Amino acid sequence: MKNVKLAIAALVIGASSFMAFNISQTASIKGKITPATSSEKAWALSATDTVQTAISNGEFTFPTVKAGTYQIIIEAKAPYKNTAKNNVEVKDGGVTDVGEIVVNQ
Repeated sequence: MKNVKLAIAALVIGASSFMAFNISQTASIKGKITPATSSEKAWALSATDTVQTAISNGEFTFPTVKAGTYQIIIEAKAPYKNTAKNNVEVKDGGVTDVGEIVVNQ
């Protein structure tokens, strides 16, 4: 009986931790690039988080990021140059649209 109570307590604590972790990471970032074929990867960098995503048809989405201030870096293909958008504020529970980022040669 003692082992059953211990197992139930561990399960409740584990489930609570998992739910708290998921709740704190509900923000996302999306945007577009022009020209659409100039890049294949986008990066989102903050003081505590670094994530990468693919660019498809000129659009990108970071589906799960922590709230904070990010720098979005578009990793360009030659002859284009890498491009950054600074000070992107991301809030918990929302979608931050960075709009269109122009990638120059």
